[in-house]
Amino acid sequence: MTSAARRSDYDITDTIRTTDPIEVGGEVMRLYRDLYPDRASPQIERAFKDMPQMYRGEHPHYHPCDTPYHDRQHVLDVTLTIARLLDGYARDRQGEAPLPPEYYSIGVVIALFHDVGYLRRRNDRRHRFGAELTLTHVSRGAEFLVDYFARLGWQQYAMAASELVHFTGYERPVEAIRVDDPVLHRIGEILGTADIIAQMSDRCYLEKCRERLYPEFVLGGLARRREPDGHTVMVYASGSDLVHKTPVFYANAMKRLDEKLHRAYIYAERLFGGRNLYLEEMDKNVRYAQLMASGEVNDPLRRAMPMTLPPHVRAYPEDLVIR
Repeated sequence: MTSAARRSDYDITDTIRTTDPIEVGGEVMRLYRDLYPDRASPQIERAFKDMPQMYRGEHPHYHPCDTPYHDRQHVLDVTLTIARLLDGYARDRQGEAPLPPEYYSIGVVIALFHDVGYLRRRNDRRHRFGAELTLTHVSRGAEFLVDYFARLGWQQYAMAASELVHFTGYERPVEAIRVDDPVLHRIGEILGTADIIAQMSDRCYLEKCRERLYPEFVLGGLARRREPDGHTVMVYASGSDLVHKTPVFYANAMKRLDEKLHRAYIYAERLFGGRNLYLEEMDKNVRYAQLMASGEVNDPLRRAMPMTLPPHVRAYPEDLVIR
């Protein structure tokens, strides 16, 4: 199906609704059962129940998700993407080590909670919005995963999970992520890849950058940068400026995908008959951003973005300029 016909709340193939944990969970488990027909995964099944409850604010220790860019749809899209990449790895690993069922499950569960560090704790009196935790959200997620893996009966993998989640962020260089098991290390690269290609191939990626990611950057301290001499540099002046600079981010993202994460996106090609729909849609988004930056198109970002935040949740101050 062409990108013009894709629905904004569906995946890259327009077949799985990425705002629905039941649909995404069903597809992830279908892939798992096709690979491991004689093995159950109670950890995946439990995680698909726990994550939506947390994001809705039903956890006793956490506020609901209030980051409209890093929301439930993003998490589910990344989880679906890693499941597909792991399937491609397991079926056509090109001489790499086999993928045990537990490792598939580990990758999926970490994906479901890779952004849990944006959720504010209920006893937090310092932060008003989850986006304020942007610079430390990966480390916060790592701490959560240590405890969560223990509760899943995976104590032996808890510390590895706390390392692997760092493949989705920039708090720690990839070279500094310590995972001795080479297969788990590859899963980390696949996880980091899924995080990038899922969001950048989203049908509403540019709209989300302008309307949702920019305010998160402002609150998280990424819209401006303080130089060593003390003066402040404006990195992104507005949501539109962020969109116009998307091609630069894309170039850096592709460098990370190729050099740091070792082209793990190739595992998607088996599922799509040799094509890589994720990279194709990423390229379409960045080419459109280039047209906007050059003035060849006049602000045509009108796609309606799905909203998964609870109705009563406020994402950021109303006076925050997002255009």
